[in-house]
Amino acid sequence: MFKKVLIANRGEIAIRIIRACRELGIKTVAVYSEADRQSLHVKYADEAYCVGPSQSKKSYLNIPNILSAAKIAGVDAIHPGYGFLAENAYFAEMCTTYGFKFIGPNPKSIEIMGNKAKAKELMEKEGIPVIPGSKGAIKDLDEALALGKQIGYPVIIK
Repeated sequence: MFKKVLIANRGEIAIRIIRACRELGIKTVAVYSEADRQSLHVKYADEAYCVGPSQSKKSYLNIPNILSAAKIAGVDAIHPGYGFLAENAYFAEMCTTYGFKFIGPNPKSIEIMGNKAKAKELMEKEGIPVIPGSKGAIKDLDEALALGKQIGYPVIIK
C-alpha cells in the first residue's frame, strides 16, 4: 500500500482521489497552478505545491515540475486523474524512471490504446468483439463512402 500519493490534476477528480486516499489512510499531495491556489483540492490535500502559472500547459502539463513536486514531497505514487496527463505514455514512463508508481495503465498500454486503429486491431487479434468499421485508418473519401455503404448508415467518423 502507498504511504503518500501526488494527484497530478485539479477539481472534482482530485477531490475524489484525495477522499479515496484518506479512506485508505494514505497521505495526499495536491499540485496547483497559480490561478488555483485557493481551490478546494489544494485545501483538502495534506500538502500542496504550485507547479506553474495559470496556463495548463505551463502547470498541469508541466512534467518536470510535477515530478519535482513529487520528489520534494517524498511520494510513493502519482495518480494522474483523468485528462491532462492521464493518457500520456511519456509521463507514465517518467514516473517509473524517477521511482514513482504510476497509478494507471503501463506506458505501452497507454500508447497502444491512444491509437484507435491499433487498439481495435489488438482487440480483434485477441478475439474481443469490436463494432463494425474499417480495418485501420481510412485513407480517402472514396474509401469512407464505400465502407459506409458496406456497414450501413449512420456512421461515426473519428
